[in-house]
Amino acid sequence: MPRAKIPRKSTSIDMTAMCDVAFLLLSFFILATKFKPPEALSVVTPSSVSSKVAPDKNVVMITLDKDAKVYFSVSDGNVSEKRDIIDGVNTAKNLGLTDAEKKNFVNNPSAYIGVPFSQLKPLLAKNPEELKNVVMPGIPVTDSTNNELIDWVRAAVSAFQGSKMVLLVKGDNAATYPSFQGVEYAFKKNDQLKFQLITNPVTAPAGSELEKIQQASGNKSSEQ
Repeated sequence: MPRAKIPRKSTSIDMTAMCDVAFLLLSFFILATKFKPPEALSVVTPSSVSSKVAPDKNVVMITLDKDAKVYFSVSDGNVSEKRDIIDGVNTAKNLGLTDAEKKNFVNNPSAYIGVPFSQLKPLLAKNPEELKNVVMPGIPVTDSTNNELIDWVRAAVSAFQGSKMVLLVKGDNAATYPSFQGVEYAFKKNDQLKFQLITNPVTAPAGSELEKIQQASGNKSSEQ
């Protein structure tokens, strides 16, 4: 008896359900994603061929903008150190800060301080929204007899005692040397002789010795 032939039909898959799931996942990730907030200070750093990534923990950063104004900040994760720093400064300079004003310093994201001590209390009395629009004159550093960054660095060294403090300097290309010299002076007065500069990484020039070294080190790491 002849064998019955089953007619062949093309396979058809309904993708409607999968498309629905894909769009639901996409919508979830878009809504749940936290975008990086814009930087409170706009700084154009100099270029370098260094590929080392700047740390983001235990960081005390000194920032110089294009007008050579100096700012002090601490990484957001170091909450207890921030408390100790503002307590130390408040006691040393007899500022009379309230608990609410200290809390503003601790909880304010990207808490850049760029005012003399005489203006610190009015600054910290503002709420976070008001702080976004404040134009700060910078911490005085150019006069060695009134270099207020010395006190900020001293308070930071005391707050990070027992743990490693990473000292970073982020300077604008247009910043003038006297302000940077004042920053260095504040470091030396607190025996902080090592710090890292934040730069804009670029590739090594083609054919240079540095490019050959980087290629060689890259090949070694890939072989291991």
